[in-house]
Amino acid sequence: MNSGKPRVVVVGGGVAGLEGLLALSDLAGDGADLTLVSASDEFVYKPLLVEEPFDIGLAEHHDLEPIASERGAQLILGKVAAVRPDDQSVELGDRRSVDYDYLLIAVGGRFRRALDRATTFPSEDAPFSADGLLNRAEQKDHRLAFIVPSGASWPLPLYEVALMTQRRAAQLGLEAKIALITPESAPLAIFGPAPSAAVRELLAARGIELFTDSTVREIGPDGIRLSPGDRALGPAEAVAMPVMEGPAIKGLPSDDAGFIAVDEHSRVKGVEDVYAAGDGTNFPIKQGGLATQQADAAAEHIAHCLGAAGDPAPFRPVLRGKLLTGDESVNLSADVAGGSGDPEVSADYLWWPPHKIAARYLSPFLHHAGSHSEPEPPPDSLDVEVAFPAEWHEEPMALDAETPTDPDQPR
Repeated sequence: MNSGKPRVVVVGGGVAGLEGLLALSDLAGDGADLTLVSASDEFVYKPLLVEEPFDIGLAEHHDLEPIASERGAQLILGKVAAVRPDDQSVELGDRRSVDYDYLLIAVGGRFRRALDRATTFPSEDAPFSADGLLNRAEQKDHRLAFIVPSGASWPLPLYEVALMTQRRAAQLGLEAKIALITPESAPLAIFGPAPSAAVRELLAARGIELFTDSTVREIGPDGIRLSPGDRALGPAEAVAMPVMEGPAIKGLPSDDAGFIAVDEHSRVKGVEDVYAAGDGTNFPIKQGGLATQQADAAAEHIAHCLGAAGDPAPFRPVLRGKLLTGDESVNLSADVAGGSGDPEVSADYLWWPPHKIAARYLSPFLHHAGSHSEPEPPPDSLDVEVAFPAEWHEEPMALDAETPTDPDQPR
């Protein structure tokens, strides 16, 4: 496109990339030529992958072409191979090149298997079957162990799978022995004391054994070995999260694990006009809602540079998570930057629309698209005029539902 407008390129068709595109479309308007580069032609709503092992349904998929087109953006399918800041271009895997004036990298991280002899979840392979896992454990009289490994990961989905597996076992009438093993000092400790305590109580009420401050050394034929110390859990059917590594994009500075260093406005440190958001950055918490907040910070700064917006707000992480349990969901919220109130935990909604990922642009987009069947907010209250018996006004505090209202009747 040769419109003469600044070229703004977003690389990545996931949560952070789509949020960045929607934000730039709103903030920059017609002041930029927008391009979305994605390795896939679909956006997958990954937070709902936790439902696939239970045959609840596949995670949502949305075609990117109509989304990009509606926002006046060009969609290019391809995988980024390198960024060339001196030339202000992105090189794709097939050697095509995309020029930019401003670039937002939102490609996410790379997963690698954390433990042998364990089912990895999530995985690029087909999802495991919860019923199959339960049946194997029942036949062998094994414990079911859900393992959070050391390293960069977001543990909440594993808590969901453990809780939903327990609920599935109850539905099947199975006496499953379930354990959750995590290096965290407390369950979902990142949310703060009150939410963590609520999750601990929920696990205990469901009969799920909890091992905190624990790392799995190995899974062998004789069972699971834990550190610190040399504790043994005995034979188990194990499900473990993968460990996340950074994208390690050629041409961009990264740390030893491949994560891209960014500042409070999501600018890549040491590189002009290049931004990054999401799991591929060096922000330690890898969570979809925080990824969208980083993308918003980048979009605001780019729009400001284009003269289309005022002073940009820096990235201030507010962590919001909906914990699926197989029954009622638990909503958790914490300002991980500090200074704006206590952490919250509630069965009621703490944000709206009440999607798994709380995002400024992506959540309303999915909500209006009818992607979820969430209940609507309560309707406005109605004033109703009702005539009551005169006796109710004469002695309103002395009424008894079991007592006749006729004054001539004995009380």
